[in-house]
Amino acid sequence: MPAKAPPNPSAVVEQLAALGARIRAQRKALRVSATALAEAAGMSRVSVHRIEQGEPSVTMGAYLNVLAALGMTFSATAVSDEASGNTADDKAGWLPARVRLADFPQLKQLAWQLQGADELTPREALGIYERNWRHLDEAALLPREQNLIDALRLAFGGSDTPGASDV
Repeated sequence: MPAKAPPNPSAVVEQLAALGARIRAQRKALRVSATALAEAAGMSRVSVHRIEQGEPSVTMGAYLNVLAALGMTFSATAVSDEASGNTADDKAGWLPARVRLADFPQLKQLAWQLQGADELTPREALGIYERNWRHLDEAALLPREQNLIDALRLAFGGSDTPGASDV
């Protein structure tokens, strides 16, 4: 019988729960069933459920398989970077020269019809957000995606009322 796993610090448990919640939000945003995700990631539906719950007993490889199947990436930051606030999500007011669809899950979902396009200009991204706001799941917006939307509206004078148009 294998040895009992050591207890996990509460910070680790919280990080795994947050990662699982992000994975679940992405799956829901893409409207992918747990069964379809499990098949794409090469595991059981129960394993996907355990990952979405943030269970520490699931292997890191299984987490990475699920992330890859959802078009997400995993990155680790040093604790000193997090403490100083230098995280990738903390870019309020920052506007990229090109908006990578892979970095913004809601935009990627809204731009489903753009075949072969991996990047958009900021103006194109704002147009897609504004024309399709009614289809956006605001609860699933990542902080960096909300920051992007705010920066796009500030830079290009987008509508303060989402989905509003002068048609």
